[in-house]
Parts: sequence; structure tokens; C-alpha cells
Amino acid sequence: MTESYPAARTALLFVDPYNDFLSEGGKVWPRLKGVAEKVGLLDNLRAVVATARAAGIRVFIVPHRRWEPGDLESWQHPNPYQKNAARTQVFARGSWGGEWHPDFGPQPGDIVVKEHWASSGFANTDLDMLLKQHDIARVIVIGLIANTCIECTSRFAVELGYHVTLVKDATAAFSEEAMRAAHEINGPTFAHAIVTTQELVDALSAR
Repeated sequence: MTESYPAARTALLFVDPYNDFLSEGGKVWPRLKGVAEKVGLLDNLRAVVATARAAGIRVFIVPHRRWEPGDLESWQHPNPYQKNAARTQVFARGSWGGEWHPDFGPQPGDIVVKEHWASSGFANTDLDMLLKQHDIARVIVIGLIANTCIECTSRFAVELGYHVTLVKDATAAFSEEAMRAAHEINGPTFAHAIVTTQELVDALSAR
């Protein structure tokens, strides 16, 4: 692995670290669990976050909109994922499922971005502005889901001029086919680097 990650110009984007996604009893966890456990998702997320912090890389939490009563009711074009989230009240504000997974909540010095309504952590949020204010040029993207929010956020980052690294076992999806699409078919068309957790840890630890 030849990529370099200068701490002052690199950010870790952790997308949607909610209980509903990452904890037993979460509303979406049963659909992710098979793939998540196969790739060692939770341990890999812990390893990436800990190594990034130790390397002095700032963590940006990039959260999805937490559902509230009335969301989408007057919208003209809610998408299928938004409709399902409203129906099941995924990440409902004030609920346990809409709280941070206990291992991945913001720490002092972290930045919590405004919540995104659809799949991109950039669209209609302050993420780009916050990255620019911190002189960030490179982003490492982890979290959920590989073929939706991770891919969309990463594509948007490339369009805005950032260097993007995907960590293929620090994410999960509803199927192995979706993971393959994210990392073998779609990812190589936009990402500057697609690595494993161990490869990233080694690169950051060698700095």
C-alpha cells in the first residue's frame, strides 16, 4: 500500500454509527448481521477509529436523519429507503435505535456533521464546509451501508475534489452481492484506494 495519510489533512468519516445499524436489537442489524459478522465489522470499526485517533486524524461523525413524526408526509418524491425508514421509524429521534452505538459515539475533538436526508453525507449538510475549514484533502470513509450511504458519500467527495479511501471490511451491506458491487464493481470507478482494515492500520501506524 503506497497511500499516505498526513494527519493534518486527513479525516475519518464515520457514517451512521447508530444502534439501529450496529447493535443487537437494532432495527436494521438483522439484515446486516450476516455480512457484518463475516467481515468482522465491529472489531474493524474499533480498530480503524482507534488507529486514526492515535495517528492524530480527526473523526467526523456523518449521521443520517433521525426520523421524527411528520417526516416526508408532504414530500413530492421520497425515495424507497426514506419511505421504509418512515414506516419502520429507523433511527427515530429520542429512541435507543437513534442513539450512537456505545463504542462509536463522538469524543472530544470529533465533529458531528448535520444529518443527511438521503444517502449522501454531503448533500444538504455542512460536511464540505467543515472539511474545508479544517484544510482536509483526504477522507477515509467507514460505516454503513456499503452500497448506499458509503458509496454515495464517497462519490460526492470525489466530485468535490477529495482523495477517497474505502475500507472494505469496515462496512457492511444486506448481501455479499451488494458488497461485491460496492468494492469490486462500483468502488474502482471512483475511489483512489480500496483497502482492508489491516492495510489501513499498517499504513497509519507506520507514519
